[in-house]
Amino acid sequence: MTPAVRLAKKHKLNIELVEYQHDPNCTNFGEEAANATGQARAQVFKTLLVAADEASAPLAVALVPVDSQLNLKALAKQLKLKKLQMASMAQAEKSTGYLVGGISPLAQKKTLTTLIDESAKDHEKIFVSGGKRGLQIAISPTDLANLCRGRFAAIKQ
Repeated sequence: MTPAVRLAKKHKLNIELVEYQHDPNCTNFGEEAANATGQARAQVFKTLLVAADEASAPLAVALVPVDSQLNLKALAKQLKLKKLQMASMAQAEKSTGYLVGGISPLAQKKTLTTLIDESAKDHEKIFVSGGKRGLQIAISPTDLANLCRGRFAAIKQ
C-alpha cells in the first residue's frame, strides 16, 4: 500500500483503487492510465511539479486533465510569480518521494502549494495517481483538495 492510499484510507474517504498493467516502455503515463482504465481523458488528472528555475527545488504541484496542457503563465499568476518552469524529473522525485509516472498529489514528502484545475469540479470523481505506476485513485475533487490542502484554479490551456 502506497503512502497516498494509506492517507486516503486513514481519513476514511470514499475512494476506489483502479489498478492496471503498466507498460515499462510507456512514457506518457497519464494517457496510459486513461486508456488502460477506460476513463475519460478529461477525468484523469496528471500530477505536475513546477519550479522557479532550473536550479530551484519544486515549489508547487499542479493537477490538470491528461487531455490538456498546464498553462504555466496562469499558474505563475495564481502563485503571484513572474514565471515558472517544469521541475526536473530528479527534483520531482526527490521532493515527492514518488517515481515520475507514479507521482500522487497525496502524501508527498514535502508539502507544496497544490492547485487543481477547476475542470475537476465538473466531475463527481476524478482519477489521480495512487503513488505508483499502474495505480489510480478515484476520488471526489473536493476530498482531494481537502486532503492535499489544494485549491481550484483555471490552470490548463
